[in-house]
Amino acid sequence: MTGDTAVRLALPARTRDTRLIVVVRAPSADDYDGVIEALLDAGVQSVELTLTTPGTIERLAGLVDRYGDGIDLGVGTVVDADQLSRAVDAGARYLVTPVTSASLVAQATAAGVPIVPGGLTPTELFASWSAGASAVKVFPAGQVSPDYVKDLRGPFPGIDVVPSGGVDLTGAEAWLRAGAVAVSVGGPLLGDALRGGDRAALRARADAFVEVCARATP
Repeated sequence: MTGDTAVRLALPARTRDTRLIVVVRAPSADDYDGVIEALLDAGVQSVELTLTTPGTIERLAGLVDRYGDGIDLGVGTVVDADQLSRAVDAGARYLVTPVTSASLVAQATAAGVPIVPGGLTPTELFASWSAGASAVKVFPAGQVSPDYVKDLRGPFPGIDVVPSGGVDLTGAEAWLRAGAVAVSVGGPLLGDALRGGDRAALRARADAFVEVCARATP
């Protein structure tokens, strides 16, 4: 069994095509705008806003109205049904959860929103994939190597993998060349941007990641 018979929603087209998700875990949702604008300028087209940032849900609809024509705004760190429902209602283009939960996958699929659940072991990742996840998040990716994609695709040939946690520029290229469908990147790209860092430097780092993700092929 490979899970291919499950109802499975595709990742949003921009996220799928650019193969780069930038995770913005900010001190406050009021910090999002400047960072999103810099990322847009660099060609980033998918940003995951996390529920560990106070005010994310409350600001999401306005952010989607303002930036949604140019970027897929997803919501991450979703861990229960109420959070998922609120994120969907606020306009999340996709959902990310650090946990393995068939019920969250089913809820997101029923709502028509792609979901990427997290896990590390083959059992966890296959459980989410067979439940209908749009892709599975290998987290924390720093605990394994890009060769893990090949290892997973031995028993699970069709599984779509998104590494997250500790993925730097070199790692992004290696994971994509190994067959990951996208990479999820936070600190190595954002640097000090959420602590008052230079926005031009943020754009330069984002430019580098966008370029690497565009050229790295399996």
